[in-house]
Amino acid sequence: MPQAGEFAGLSALRKLEEVRASRVLVMAATTLDIEMLPALYEQLRAIGKVERLDVVLQSRGGIVNGARRIALLLREFTQHLGLIVPHYCESSATLLAMAADEIVAGDLAIFSPIDPHLHGDAGTGSSAVSAQDIRLFGKMCANWFGADPDAAREQALGLMCQNIFPPTLAAFYRSTLEMQQIGEELLRHQLPRLDAESRSAIVQKLMQDYHSHNYAITGRELAELGLRVVREPQAEALAWEISRVLQASVGRGVAESEEDEWDDVLLASRGSVSVRRRRPGGLHPRWQELAA
Repeated sequence: MPQAGEFAGLSALRKLEEVRASRVLVMAATTLDIEMLPALYEQLRAIGKVERLDVVLQSRGGIVNGARRIALLLREFTQHLGLIVPHYCESSATLLAMAADEIVAGDLAIFSPIDPHLHGDAGTGSSAVSAQDIRLFGKMCANWFGADPDAAREQALGLMCQNIFPPTLAAFYRSTLEMQQIGEELLRHQLPRLDAESRSAIVQKLMQDYHSHNYAITGRELAELGLRVVREPQAEALAWEISRVLQASVGRGVAESEEDEWDDVLLASRGSVSVRRRRPGGLHPRWQELAA
């Protein structure tokens, strides 16, 4: 487990504060979730409410409502929220980034679509099904097999209800409405002058315009959608230094064996480092806060 004095990214973090004239918080998470909020709140209270807060974010995604609450909590502590993305910022992390006033995206920044997924078997024979998989099933029947579009839609509905419990299918539909609503809510912070219809269109594109949830969206592509993405070479270089530390210290992949514990969340400021340590066997994780 990293000690505050051993956190190799601390020097780069301090330099980044000088370059950006802001306070910087590093947030790396295997999975963004609600359980992160107390530790994040303590970090933000220690920093205090500031005019400019930059978050170096590295995450593959997580729980949609967790990402929403994290975004709203960050905004409570600053007038200007910047998201600095050196590497992974996928799925729900992309959703979180939509709440920032600006996104600094480095050369290797990876964003992704935000289409909801149904996890678990649910009678589908798959561990995860995308909203797009269900929405495009009828179109696939028409395009691939020449079925009448109207008949294909009716047949698709029947097949879906046979393979997915109807209330589960309805709950999945509700999750897509929730994602749209949360996306529009968070995007209002970044693009307050843009009309509601245009913001809604951006969210719909991130939910529907890609053929894979794993499509690696670049910072430039995100800017072309209309999000406020900027380039700052000096800040990006410092954030990449921090990212290299995170890649070597956070996530299940850094454990040497299946029996080892691992850190799945790291929160760091110039004053302290907090890590959440996961234990094999599903035992409750432990937080440790370390003074710098």
